[in-house]
Amino acid sequence: MKVLRQLGWVAAVIPALFACDTYDMPPIIPQTGSTLSSPAAGSAIVLEKDGAEEEVIAFTVTAADFGTTGTVKYELQMDLPGANFAAPVKLGESESNIIEVNVAEFNEALLAKGLAYEVASNVEFRVKSTINIGLFPLIGATATLKVTPYDATVAFPVMHVPGDYQGWDPTNAMTVLYSENFDNKFKGLVHIIGGSREFKLTEGPSWDVNYGDTGADNKLDAGGDNIKVAADGTYEINVDLAAKTYTIGAVKRWGIVGSATAGGWDADTPMNAFDKVTNSLKITTNLKAGEFKFRANNNWDNNYGGSNGELTAGGANIAVAQDGNYTITLYFGPEGIATYTLTKN
Repeated sequence: MKVLRQLGWVAAVIPALFACDTYDMPPIIPQTGSTLSSPAAGSAIVLEKDGAEEEVIAFTVTAADFGTTGTVKYELQMDLPGANFAAPVKLGESESNIIEVNVAEFNEALLAKGLAYEVASNVEFRVKSTINIGLFPLIGATATLKVTPYDATVAFPVMHVPGDYQGWDPTNAMTVLYSENFDNKFKGLVHIIGGSREFKLTEGPSWDVNYGDTGADNKLDAGGDNIKVAADGTYEINVDLAAKTYTIGAVKRWGIVGSATAGGWDADTPMNAFDKVTNSLKITTNLKAGEFKFRANNNWDNNYGGSNGELTAGGANIAVAQDGNYTITLYFGPEGIATYTLTKN
């Protein structure tokens, strides 16, 4: 009986002890993210190329409220609709409610996201706010604007490559080398296919200033002998105009390879037709529903893939939706620019 009395006494005391210790929940501090107020959602922005390097657009954002004091920084982010800001582009930041965005950089970011120039497209914007006392960032509501980028194609200096393969035509603006750094060093891929495989280099679309190589020593001589390659194919030609030297890379023979082609993924189907007007390779062939890529020399060291006419080195397989006869073209421009067409006949 004594043991039962003691247990009853403990059971009565324990709730009393806890009742004496009141636990206060921390207060909930309301927080509000920043949003874009100007330009207003639904507005249209048309970017202009003239003066773009110096021009800025002032985006106005509302104040973020962290529920406490501190220095707040606002970052304007951009992405395409449906991307859920998985890879947002930071356009600018400020500690005031005005964020200035350079027009040229803005345009470059839009084109890098795949938007077509001179076409109005929906673009999503949001504001990321941070405070210097270590609280988590606040993300404001998304605003959609209609933005039209401009054509930012750079007009690189060029050297022309007239030769027997293209009719000895120095005015052909497609068979050229590009100086991408504007430094008198020129580079390009040229399809020297057909004829004697002889060519020369000219500084303009005429024969007024032309170079050959008298002595075959990779030195350019004004008015010198024709330069010649040994076999049909695609060649990377590099010219240092200041030093009057040049190099020609190893020959590449391009083809298509993949489940849609006759050779499957094991053997290239050669692209032997050359269009001298567009400096592009062509092939007309039967394809099966499947995939293909462009590859040189039956080797994966040089392969291109992509979609919607755009190619990148090592890019994704190109889809063929239906069996049929197709004409395919392959074009190389300045460094990093490669395109294709796929047309069902």
